[in-house]
Amino acid sequence: MKQQFDYDYVIIGSGFGGSVSALRLSEKGYKVLVIEKGKWYKAKDFPKTNWDLKKWMWLPIFKFFGILKLTVFRHVSILSGVGVGGGSLVYANTLPIPSRNFFNSGNWKGLADWENDLKTHYATAEKMLGATKNPKFFDADITLKNVANLMGKGDDFDAPNVAVYFGEADKEVKDPFFNGKGPNRVGCDFCGQCMTGCPNNSKNTLDKNYLYLAQKKGAQIIAEKIVKIVKPIENEKEGYEIFYENSTSLFQKEKKSIKTKGVIFSGGVLGTVRLLLDMKNKKYLPNLSDEVGNHIRTNNENLTLVTSRKKDVNFSKGVAIGSIFPPDDHGHVEAVRYGEGSSIWKIPIFPMVYGKNIFIRIFRLLKELVLHPIDWLGMYFTKNYANKTVILLFMQHLDSTIKLKRGWFNLSSKVSSGPKPTPFIPMAKTIADHVAKEIDGKAFMMSIDILTGAPSTAHILGGAVIAKDKSEGVININQKVFGYQNMYVCDGAAMSANPGVNPSLTITAMSERAMSFIPKK
Repeated sequence: MKQQFDYDYVIIGSGFGGSVSALRLSEKGYKVLVIEKGKWYKAKDFPKTNWDLKKWMWLPIFKFFGILKLTVFRHVSILSGVGVGGGSLVYANTLPIPSRNFFNSGNWKGLADWENDLKTHYATAEKMLGATKNPKFFDADITLKNVANLMGKGDDFDAPNVAVYFGEADKEVKDPFFNGKGPNRVGCDFCGQCMTGCPNNSKNTLDKNYLYLAQKKGAQIIAEKIVKIVKPIENEKEGYEIFYENSTSLFQKEKKSIKTKGVIFSGGVLGTVRLLLDMKNKKYLPNLSDEVGNHIRTNNENLTLVTSRKKDVNFSKGVAIGSIFPPDDHGHVEAVRYGEGSSIWKIPIFPMVYGKNIFIRIFRLLKELVLHPIDWLGMYFTKNYANKTVILLFMQHLDSTIKLKRGWFNLSSKVSSGPKPTPFIPMAKTIADHVAKEIDGKAFMMSIDILTGAPSTAHILGGAVIAKDKSEGVININQKVFGYQNMYVCDGAAMSANPGVNPSLTITAMSERAMSFIPKK
C-alpha cells in the first residue's frame, strides 16, 4: 500500500532559510508546512522598549515569549531571533555582500565557484528583502564617518543596504515591492527601534515578503510549536515522521505527528544543530555525519558600547545600522543603535578592559572603580541612555571554529580549530578609543565577555557545513544532507566560512541557490 503523506516538505524554522524554502517549494507545486517555535508578531505586539522583557526576551520558563533569545556557552554567548520570521524580527536590517575572501575560505573552499554561483541569487535575495541604501546619516553615523576619516578610511565609509521601506515617513502605501501582491507598508520614521521590533510597519521582515507570498501560494505556517523528533518512516523507502509539541506551554505538551516526503532544517544554528545532534544520539537519524556540531564560527565579533557625556547628541535616531567601513583588510565596523528608551544594556556592561587572563582584567576593573568611579557608576543612572550611547559592532573573516556537543543536560562547547574566539580584538579597541574621544565618552563591554573571555555574537554560523563528503561535513554543495533523501539544511548552520559582515543576505542567497536544484513537483 502506498504511503500517504500529510505534506511534501516540512520546514523546521521560519527564518531566512526557512522562508526562502517555503516560497520556492510552494511555487513549484509542493504542499508545504512551516513549523515555528516562536509567536506571530504584528507591529502593535512588539515591545516599546527592551525593558519590556516579556515581549522582548524568549525565556519560556518565566513565560517570556519575546523575539530575542540569549544562550550562553563556555566559548561564546549567542543572541538569536524567535518568532514567525525568525531573526528578521530582531536583526538590524543590514544586507552586505561579503568580500571575496569569504568565497575562497572555510570548509566549502574549492567545492564550487561560490562567488559566481551566488551572484544571481544575491540579486534575487536583495530584491525580495527590499534592499535599499540607507538614505540618511544621523549622529552615530556622522561619528563613525569622522573616525573613518581619522583612520584614513574615509573613502571606504559607506551607507549599507538595509531591508527597510523608506518612502514618505509615516505614510501608508500599497505594497511597493511585489506589484501590489504584498501587504501595505508605511514609510520609515528613523525611530531606531528596528531591533526591538519595528512598530511602524517599515522593516522588511520575512512575514512581509517570503512568508507572506508563500502563504498566498498555499504554504501553511504553525507557530508556538517545537519539533522534538525527525525519523524515517518505518518500513518505507522514503519519507519522514515528525513529532512536535507546544513551545509556549510548560505543562500542556500536546504531542502531534505528521508524515512528509521531505524535511528542511531551518531553525538557525542553535535549533538545527541541537535537533540534529539529538536525532543522531538517539539513533533516529543514525546516518548523519559525525561532523554535526563541528566547524561553528562566531564571525569573530566584538561589541563595544560608548556612552557620551555630551548633552546635545541623539545616537538613537536612524535605522539600527546606518553606516559601515572596513578599518583593515580583515573586517568591518558598524554604528548600531537602539530606539529611545531601550536602555537595558546599561545593566550588564563594565568599562572596556583588555587582558590576557581574568585576574588582569579584574585588576583593571578595580582600578577603573578607584580612579573613575563617576564615569563607571554614573553610567547606570544616565538618563536617555540609548540616546547617549553608540554601539560598535566589529566583525572579521579571520577563521577559528568551535564545536557544540551534547552534554549531560544540554549542549556544551569546545574549541575545534584555530585560536579560541575572543572579544579582545585590538582593532576593535582602537576604533572604540577613537569614538570615545570623538564624542567625549567612555567605552564599555558586555560584562560576561570580560569575565569569561568569550565573545558575544548575533551571528553564529556553521555546525552543519558544506563538504565533499560526510567525513568532512554534513551537507553537500546543494545543501542536501549526506545519507538521507529529500533532507536539506537551509539556515546559518550551512554557512561554511566566516563572512566578516552581517550574514542574513548570504543565508538568503544560499537558500535560494539550494532550492533552485529541487525540480517542480
